[in-house]
Amino acid sequence: MGLALVEARAALATGDVPVGAVVVDPAGTVLGAGRNAREATGDPTAHAEVLALRLAAAARGEWRLDGCTLVVTLEPCTMCAGAAVLARVRRIVLGAWDPKAGATGSLWDVVRDRRLNHRIEVVGGVREDECADVLTQFFLGHR
Repeated sequence: MGLALVEARAALATGDVPVGAVVVDPAGTVLGAGRNAREATGDPTAHAEVLALRLAAAARGEWRLDGCTLVVTLEPCTMCAGAAVLARVRRIVLGAWDPKAGATGSLWDVVRDRRLNHRIEVVGGVREDECADVLTQFFLGHR
């Protein structure tokens, strides 16, 4: 989660919402890291999780990320939760929950929907206060 927080804070330089993500393989090796870059790139899909998943798939040389863990500072939205399901991620470790848009247990539970062909273990609340504080400080400065 520490590396994901470093990524989140780096997003502040481009005015992006400070969310960071890291994908690690079963041995704990970092395969990909990302931060929100929608403002920086003008790409609506440039969420931290999607960017980290893309880099991890490139590092592995395949789209299947079996056994991997996605670590993210904020609960993934429906797009990112869906991307994690499609990538066959084993586990999502998240910091702050997102009751307004979260899709791994708060508002929706895309990653454990029995209608889908893959389900993901979710571990929430890791360094939650620290992750939430980065976001709170960002939004206080934008209101």
